[in-house]
Amino acid sequence: MIIVINKNTSKKEFEKKLTTFQKAKSTKGVDLAKHVGVIHLKKDALQIQKELRNEWE
Repeated sequence: MIIVINKNTSKKEFEKKLTTFQKAKSTKGVDLAKHVGVIHLKKDALQIQKELRNEWE
C-alpha cells in the first residue's frame, strides 16, 4: 500500500490517511513483532559456530 503525503497535506487529511493505513495493516497476516530478535539457545553460540565449521573436516 502506498500513501502519498505532500507538504501541502493538512493535518486532518494526514490523520485520516494514517488511520486508514493502520486499519488496513492490522487486518492482514499475523503479527510477528513478538518474535523479532528473540532466540533461545541450549548451547553457547560460539560452540554452535565451531561445531558447524568442524562439520566439513
